[in-house]
Amino acid sequence: MKYIIVLGDGMADYPIPQLGNKTPLQVANKPNMDHFAKYGEVGLVSTIPPKLSPGSDVANLSVLGYDPVKYYTGRSPLEAISMGVPMAADDVTFRTNLVTLSEAENYEDRIMLDHSCDEITTEESVPLIEEVNRHFKNVFLSFYKGVSYRHCLLWKNGSLDYDLTPPHDIRDKKITPYLPKGENSDIILQMMEESTHFLSSHPINRERVQRGLNPANSIWIWGQGKKPLLPSFFDLHGLRGAVISAVDLVKGLGLSAGMESIDVKGATGTLDTNYAGKVEATLQALKDGTDFVYLHIEAPDECGHRGEVDNKVRAIELIDDKVIGPLLKGLEQYDDYKLMVLPDHATPLSIKTHSSDPVPYVMIQKSEQRLSGNTCYDEVSAKNSGIHQESGTALLSRFLNT
Repeated sequence: MKYIIVLGDGMADYPIPQLGNKTPLQVANKPNMDHFAKYGEVGLVSTIPPKLSPGSDVANLSVLGYDPVKYYTGRSPLEAISMGVPMAADDVTFRTNLVTLSEAENYEDRIMLDHSCDEITTEESVPLIEEVNRHFKNVFLSFYKGVSYRHCLLWKNGSLDYDLTPPHDIRDKKITPYLPKGENSDIILQMMEESTHFLSSHPINRERVQRGLNPANSIWIWGQGKKPLLPSFFDLHGLRGAVISAVDLVKGLGLSAGMESIDVKGATGTLDTNYAGKVEATLQALKDGTDFVYLHIEAPDECGHRGEVDNKVRAIELIDDKVIGPLLKGLEQYDDYKLMVLPDHATPLSIKTHSSDPVPYVMIQKSEQRLSGNTCYDEVSAKNSGIHQESGTALLSRFLNT
């Protein structure tokens, strides 16, 4: 048996007026997902435990079957593992975004215009984060380059006692109430503020402004945590697993679970990602003996954060057409397989950030297809099914064992 999860990050949403009071999943043309609903199982799953924030870290940990209440140690360490950052047990890592802030005389009076600087390319962002490292690196602090706007700060023997806000949660808001709090938070704030002085005038940012793009004119530090200790996916389930993603968070999660992280050239985490390459990598991994593949697509989440209604619908349609369709053709060679599609969390367009709402899933098994009474895959049909898995751990167990 082969097992495949196609994870459409942030795909779930709320009904919105621009779509006739429907959700992007309801209006998207997605014949493959809807076919799964007609011949498989549709339901809701609560991926975010009470009292934990609905981050992609918590949600993907949950979907992969690891109880976040037990295993979650912070977002940044998962990304750091993917980046190859050397972490000791007492080290703390922080996600470091390159962001676009408005202009104002005082740093605290600025507005968070863009948490991703128009999805700045990795080629542009690496020299910027290297410049940040040159300014601030010392025996305790080091910055490491990541992908696009996502980078990492390592603080040796650091503290976790901070109140730090994800920048995608405060898009278009004044940053005053969201500045770092906690012991030694003045060090973090100082680096954020001082970064504006040399980033704003950097040649890369001057060129971006000339091209009509948002400049990466500040760093924003958040998501602190220590190195996680996860039991291996193979030891838990007896399955050889792999993750395929464009983002370090999911790659690091897979590596922490003893799974293979497969890189795909041209995988970007946006609408223009290399869909065909991801499908090819999935099918090759299965052919090479992998039992379980976690195929992660970031685009719907980014569109949700940016409030891009049409692009979020398009992201869902691209997953259905360019991922699931070709994947099904490649899976025809197997006598049996199970495939599940779901988001890790909702990223509602109306709030431009994550929510803790239960999300819809659909699963199907090649050898067990029968009419289910469902007509489509979306939030409403999932709710109407009456099926609700109380956790991602419960859903994965159902997926692997039923």
